[in-house]
Amino acid sequence: MKTHKWNDVKRSKNDPKRAARVEARVQQELLEMSLAELRRELGVTQVDLARAAEMAQSQVSTLENREDHLVSTLRRHVRALGGDLEVIAVVGDRRIKLAV
Repeated sequence: MKTHKWNDVKRSKNDPKRAARVEARVQQELLEMSLAELRRELGVTQVDLARAAEMAQSQVSTLENREDHLVSTLRRHVRALGGDLEVIAVVGDRRIKLAV
């Protein structure tokens, strides 16, 4: 990822067109990780996560290897990692946060 000087960043805030381009690029570059990658990135073991989510470690392993998830299960997993789950629908060039 390219780095920028702080003065250049501050100046870019005054240019709405540039700010819109930067925002569009940021949205395209959002991190994409599996549940296991997210857990590892946060430095949490499956055992720690299982304890926080009140489930067995084997259930965490199964969850991390599934291809299809219930929203409630994802929410539980992410909350156990200290986060909140948001579901975003992308329709054309619009991003809509779903109330789930």
